[in-house]
Amino acid sequence: MTRSRLSIVVPCYDEEDVLPETQRRLRTLLDRLTSSGKISADSQVIFVDDGSRDRTWELIRQYHDEDLRIRGVKLSGNRGHQTALIAGLYAAEGDAVASIDADLQDDVDAIEAMIDAYLTGFDVVYGVRNQRTSDTLFKRSSAVWYYRMLSMLGVSVVHNHADFRLLSRRALDALKSYSEVNLFIRGIIPLLGFRSTIVYYERTERFAGESKYPLRKMLALGLNGVTSFSAAPLRLIALLGIFVSIFSAGMVLWVLWIKLSTSRGLPGWASSVIPIYFLGGIQLLSIGVLGEYVSKLYIETKRRPRYFIDDSV
Repeated sequence: MTRSRLSIVVPCYDEEDVLPETQRRLRTLLDRLTSSGKISADSQVIFVDDGSRDRTWELIRQYHDEDLRIRGVKLSGNRGHQTALIAGLYAAEGDAVASIDADLQDDVDAIEAMIDAYLTGFDVVYGVRNQRTSDTLFKRSSAVWYYRMLSMLGVSVVHNHADFRLLSRRALDALKSYSEVNLFIRGIIPLLGFRSTIVYYERTERFAGESKYPLRKMLALGLNGVTSFSAAPLRLIALLGIFVSIFSAGMVLWVLWIKLSTSRGLPGWASSVIPIYFLGGIQLLSIGVLGEYVSKLYIETKRRPRYFIDDSV
């Protein structure tokens, strides 16, 4: 029986502090899986340098010189985590391709359970954290509400899953047919429809270095997930317009009742100030939502390349 070739893709951005331990653990994993006969000896780890400003690429080249199973792809500039991940996935040659972040918060050893699931016939294996104790209270609570919101908007995502997963070769080939520039990979994968399962693992603190996903980037990724996979916000604007029309008609009746039946009304205030503020807020909100969708269309229609590869080993 031919053993499957495994490729492990690791996006990196300024990861010189954690990279020595990351590559050590991944090489140990390859050794163990190869010895047990679960993967072939030509399996590989692909580090993708997303325009790092430190010694990340220098270290990747050094690890490649020490072990040819370590490969590297250097992007010409910082293109973002999702683009770096796609670049690594497309460069992978394995029958099965796993992706994991460089910070070691995801459990490297869980990849063995993913391989076991793959060998039983699953094309997509999601790594799902079984708790979020390593996250702050704000991050935990915002994640819960975000996943709920996506579900209500009809976006199919796996709860508590980020980008720690394994794809079979045919699942990866299917992923390549999605050509959008605004990437939200964890929303695309469920759309593939192939047989999938979940591997649960314990998520830990970052091993070294600093998080490369501040609040600003998390909000941008979250907004991209909503606007790239659901037209529900546009429909909500239409419903909001109907509601505002009904509310405005009710306000007119209320103002007339105050004017004709009581002496409490301040002439001109209720009929002008309240509608101005209310409708102004609704209009700004609606323009903002429409603008987000128009900007997506603008970026997609230009069909610019996602990335350029500056070097590879």
